[in-house]
Amino acid sequence: MSERLAARWNVLSRCIAAVLGGYALATALPAAIVAIMASGMGGMARSDAVLLAMSLSFVVYTGAVMWAFAARSARAAWLGLGLPALWAGLVAWMLL
Repeated sequence: MSERLAARWNVLSRCIAAVLGGYALATALPAAIVAIMASGMGGMARSDAVLLAMSLSFVVYTGAVMWAFAARSARAAWLGLGLPALWAGLVAWMLL
């Protein structure tokens, strides 16, 4: 594979990681925040926890897109988005 084609695949992989991984993280993290804040640990009303988490999801998605292109490699971008999304999804699933 030529260097030019490899560079294009790298950019494409990062774009897909930014869109899909960012979406997964921006969905799972607010769910985990709601689960933590609305349970006994946060002491917050469920409606307030949802508003807080959904407001933060825009910041999370923006940060995820920036991370996808700032990471040293496409693999690091995928891992940096996938592992936190998996962790947040597990926390939300266990607490909800």
